[in-house]
Amino acid sequence: MTDIAIRTARPDEIPALLAFWARAAEGASITDDEAGVARLIERDPQALLVAELDGVLAGTVIAGFDGWRCHLYRLAVAPELRRRGVGGALIAAAEARFAALGGRRADAMVLERNALGQGAWAGAGYRREEDWRRWVRPLAG
Repeated sequence: MTDIAIRTARPDEIPALLAFWARAAEGASITDDEAGVARLIERDPQALLVAELDGVLAGTVIAGFDGWRCHLYRLAVAPELRRRGVGGALIAAAEARFAALGGRRADAMVLERNALGQGAWAGAGYRREEDWRRWVRPLAG
Protein backbone atom coordinates (compact mmCIF):
# COMPACT_ATOMS: atom_id res chain seq x y z
CA MET A 1 0.00 0.00 0.00
CA THR A 2 1.21 3.50 -0.76
CA ASP A 3 1.64 6.14 1.90
CA ILE A 4 -1.37 8.02 3.17
CA ALA A 5 -0.91 11.79 2.94
CA ILE A 6 -2.88 13.93 5.41
CA ARG A 7 -3.43 17.62 4.74
CA THR A 8 -5.99 20.32 5.33
CA ALA A 9 -8.85 20.87 2.91
CA ARG A 10 -8.86 23.77 0.48
CA PRO A 11 -11.89 25.94 -0.35
CA ASP A 12 -11.75 24.94 -4.02
CA GLU A 13 -12.34 21.30 -2.98
CA ILE A 14 -15.71 21.90 -1.32
CA PRO A 15 -17.85 20.44 -4.14
CA ALA A 16 -15.64 17.33 -4.28
CA LEU A 17 -15.80 16.95 -0.50
CA LEU A 18 -19.59 17.16 -0.50
CA ALA A 19 -19.76 14.55 -3.26
CA PHE A 20 -17.34 12.36 -1.31
CA TRP A 21 -19.46 12.59 1.86
CA ALA A 22 -22.57 11.68 -0.13
CA ARG A 23 -20.76 8.50 -1.21
CA ALA A 24 -18.65 7.63 1.83
CA ALA A 25 -20.23 9.13 4.96
CA GLU A 26 -23.14 7.79 6.96
CA GLY A 27 -25.97 10.27 7.20
CA ALA A 28 -26.16 13.93 6.28
CA SER A 29 -25.92 17.13 8.27
CA ILE A 30 -27.73 20.45 8.05
CA THR A 31 -24.32 21.97 7.26
CA ASP A 32 -23.55 19.63 4.36
CA ASP A 33 -23.63 22.38 1.78
CA GLU A 34 -21.07 24.65 0.18
CA ALA A 35 -21.78 27.56 2.51
CA GLY A 36 -21.49 25.40 5.63
CA VAL A 37 -18.17 23.84 4.63
CA ALA A 38 -16.84 27.22 3.46
CA ARG A 39 -17.64 28.70 6.90
CA LEU A 40 -15.77 25.86 8.59
CA ILE A 41 -12.66 26.33 6.43
CA GLU A 42 -12.78 30.11 6.81
CA ARG A 43 -13.21 29.98 10.59
CA ASP A 44 -10.64 27.24 11.21
CA PRO A 45 -8.57 26.41 8.12
CA GLN A 46 -6.82 23.54 9.92
CA ALA A 47 -9.96 21.72 11.11
CA LEU A 48 -10.99 19.76 8.01
CA LEU A 49 -8.40 17.07 7.40
CA VAL A 50 -8.21 15.15 4.14
CA ALA A 51 -6.44 11.85 3.48
CA GLU A 52 -5.11 11.09 0.03
CA LEU A 53 -3.72 7.93 -1.54
CA ASP A 54 -1.79 8.58 -4.74
CA GLY A 55 -3.39 12.01 -5.00
CA VAL A 56 -6.94 10.62 -4.73
CA LEU A 57 -9.33 11.61 -1.94
CA ALA A 58 -9.47 8.65 0.45
CA GLY A 59 -11.00 10.08 3.62
CA THR A 60 -11.87 13.04 5.81
CA VAL A 61 -12.32 14.03 9.41
CA ILE A 62 -13.25 17.34 10.99
CA ALA A 63 -11.11 18.03 14.05
CA GLY A 64 -12.76 21.03 15.68
CA PHE A 65 -11.36 22.69 18.78
CA ASP A 66 -13.29 25.47 20.48
CA GLY A 67 -10.65 26.25 23.09
CA TRP A 68 -12.39 24.03 25.60
CA ARG A 69 -13.20 20.70 23.96
CA CYS A 70 -11.94 18.67 21.02
CA HIS A 71 -14.70 17.47 18.70
CA LEU A 72 -14.46 14.96 15.85
CA TYR A 73 -16.97 14.83 13.03
CA ARG A 74 -17.31 13.47 9.52
CA LEU A 75 -14.84 10.62 9.72
CA ALA A 76 -15.43 9.13 6.29
CA VAL A 77 -13.33 6.71 4.26
CA ALA A 78 -13.94 5.73 0.65
CA PRO A 79 -15.72 2.36 0.75
CA GLU A 80 -13.13 0.70 -1.47
CA LEU A 81 -10.29 1.86 0.82
CA ARG A 82 -11.66 0.86 4.20
CA ARG A 83 -9.58 -1.30 6.54
CA ARG A 84 -6.35 -0.01 5.03
CA GLY A 85 -5.37 2.48 7.73
CA VAL A 86 -6.95 5.61 6.28
CA GLY A 87 -9.33 6.18 9.20
CA GLY A 88 -6.61 5.49 11.75
CA ALA A 89 -4.26 7.93 10.04
CA LEU A 90 -6.95 10.63 10.07
CA ILE A 91 -7.73 10.04 13.74
CA ALA A 92 -4.03 10.17 14.64
CA ALA A 93 -3.62 13.44 12.72
CA ALA A 94 -6.67 14.91 14.47
CA GLU A 95 -5.34 13.88 17.86
CA ALA A 96 -1.94 15.41 17.05
CA ARG A 97 -3.71 18.67 16.14
CA PHE A 98 -5.58 18.62 19.42
CA ALA A 99 -2.43 17.92 21.44
CA ALA A 100 -0.65 20.83 19.75
CA LEU A 101 -3.58 23.10 20.67
CA GLY A 102 -3.61 21.95 24.30
CA GLY A 103 -6.69 19.78 24.04
CA ARG A 104 -7.15 17.19 26.76
CA ARG A 105 -10.07 15.03 25.64
CA ALA A 106 -11.66 14.31 22.30
CA ASP A 107 -15.21 13.26 21.55
CA ALA A 108 -16.50 11.79 18.32
CA MET A 109 -19.98 12.18 16.87
CA VAL A 110 -21.21 8.78 15.65
CA LEU A 111 -24.73 7.92 14.54
CA GLU A 112 -26.44 5.19 16.56
CA ARG A 113 -27.16 3.23 13.39
CA ASN A 114 -23.57 3.46 12.13
CA ALA A 115 -22.09 0.15 13.34
CA LEU A 116 -19.12 0.46 10.97
CA GLY A 117 -18.27 3.89 12.36
CA GLN A 118 -18.68 2.73 15.94
CA GLY A 119 -16.24 -0.09 15.23
CA ALA A 120 -13.71 2.31 13.77
CA TRP A 121 -13.87 4.59 16.80
CA ALA A 122 -13.72 1.68 19.24
CA GLY A 123 -10.69 0.34 17.37
CA ALA A 124 -8.99 3.72 17.89
CA GLY A 125 -9.57 3.51 21.66
CA TYR A 126 -12.74 5.61 21.93
CA ARG A 127 -15.66 4.41 24.02
CA ARG A 128 -19.33 5.20 24.13
CA GLU A 129 -20.23 7.74 26.80
CA GLU A 130 -23.38 6.34 28.38
CA ASP A 131 -24.06 9.28 30.73
CA TRP A 132 -24.47 11.93 28.03
CA ARG A 133 -26.90 12.55 25.19
CA ARG A 134 -26.67 15.15 22.50
CA TRP A 135 -29.46 17.72 22.44
CA VAL A 136 -29.86 19.66 19.21
CA ARG A 137 -31.93 22.44 17.75
CA PRO A 138 -31.50 23.75 14.20
CA LEU A 139 -30.87 27.50 14.20
CA ALA A 140 -31.69 28.14 10.55
CA GLY A 141 -34.67 26.99 8.83
